[in-house]
Amino acid sequence: MFRVPEFTPLFLVSAAQVAASTASGLALGTLVYAATGSPLLSALSMFGPSLAQVAGALALLSAADRLPPRAALSGLSALFALGTAALALPGLPVAAVLAIVFGLGAAASLGGAVRYGLLTEILPKDGYLLGRSVLNMSGGTMQIGGYAAGGLLVTALSARGTLLTAAALYVLAGATARFGLSGRPARAGGRPSVAETWRVNARLWSSAPRRRVYYALWVPNGLIVGCESLFVPYAPRHAGLLFAVGSLGMLAGDLLTGRLLPPHRRERLAAPLRLLLAAPYLVFALRPPLPLALAAVALASIGFSATLALQQRLMALTPDEMSGQALGLHSSGMLTMQGVSAALAGALAQRTAPAVAMATLAAVSVAVTLALAPGLRGDPGARRPHVAPAEGTVEETAREGRAP
Repeated sequence: MFRVPEFTPLFLVSAAQVAASTASGLALGTLVYAATGSPLLSALSMFGPSLAQVAGALALLSAADRLPPRAALSGLSALFALGTAALALPGLPVAAVLAIVFGLGAAASLGGAVRYGLLTEILPKDGYLLGRSVLNMSGGTMQIGGYAAGGLLVTALSARGTLLTAAALYVLAGATARFGLSGRPARAGGRPSVAETWRVNARLWSSAPRRRVYYALWVPNGLIVGCESLFVPYAPRHAGLLFAVGSLGMLAGDLLTGRLLPPHRRERLAAPLRLLLAAPYLVFALRPPLPLALAAVALASIGFSATLALQQRLMALTPDEMSGQALGLHSSGMLTMQGVSAALAGALAQRTAPAVAMATLAAVSVAVTLALAPGLRGDPGARRPHVAPAEGTVEETAREGRAP
C-alpha cells in the first residue's frame, strides 16, 4: 500500500482526523457530563455528529464525486479545526455545543465520502479492500492512542485544553492534504446540488441487494456504538480504558479479516462476526466487574471487521461512477445510526441504568443480524456490470430488482 505515492498522505490525513475526533469526543463528553450529570447529553455530545450525518447524506453527498478531492479534504479539515476550537470557549451553553457538533457532523458526511472515493482512485480495484483495512487499522490504533492520550490530556490540560489540541491536529490534517495529495479532477461532471444528491441516493436505494447491504452495515453496528456511548456514565473513572480496549479489538479484527483471511472465508464469517459484535455485551446485564467488562468490550469489537466484507459486497453491486456517493451513503448512514443509537441508549439509561441499556441494545443487534442473514447469502460479484447501463433502462431495472 505505501508504495503507492498518494496512499501515504491520505493515510496520514485519515490518522490525524481520527486522533482529533477521538480526543475531542472524549473531552467534550467529559465536559458535558461534568456540567450536567446527564447520560443523554453526554452521549449526544460525543456521538451527536454521527446523528447529524443524515443531513449531510440528504444534501451534500453529490459533492463527493463532483469536487476536486484535495480541495475538499483540506477545506473540511479547516472547518473541523475552527469548530473544535469554538467548542473550547468557556461558558458555551450546552445548546450551542450541540449546535456546533451537529453542524460538524453534517459536514463530516462529505469528508468520509471524499476520502474513501479517493481511495478507489489511488489504488487498483483489487487493492481497495486491503487499503480500507489498513485505514481501519490505523483508525483503531489512533483511537487507542487518542482515548489514552485524551484521558491524560483531560487530566493534565483540562477538557478545553484537549479540545484545542484536537483542533491543532485538524490543522495538521488539512496541511497534509493540501501539500501531500495531487490535484486530481472531480470524478463526475456537473455541479453538486441537493437534487443531484437525492437522485443518486434514490438510484442506489432502488436496488434490493444494495438495500440489504446498507441495513447490515448500519443497524447492528450502530446499536453497539450506542452501547459504547454509555461508557462514561457506566464507569466514569475507567471510560477511557473501555474505549481503548474496544479500539484494540477493532484493530485485531481488521488485521484478521482484512489481511489474514482469504476472500471466501471473509464472506462466510461476515454474519458470525456481526453476532460477535453484539453477543459479549449481553454480559452487562449482570453488571460485571471491570476486568470482565474490559474483556467483553475487546472481544465484541473484533466483530466491527464484518464491515470489510460488506463494503466489498457493496462495491460489487455499485457502478464505478457512483462509488464515492455509495461509500458516503454507507458511512453517513452508519454514523447516523450510531448517533440515533447513542440517543436511544442515553434515554434508556436515564430510565433504567447504563448496564441495562447496553444489554438491551446488544440483544436487539443480535436479533437484527439474524433477521438479515438469509438475504445476504450468495456471491454478489456477478451482479456488477462491466459497463453501467443508463439510468432507467430495462437492463438496470432487471439487474437491480433481483434478490441475491
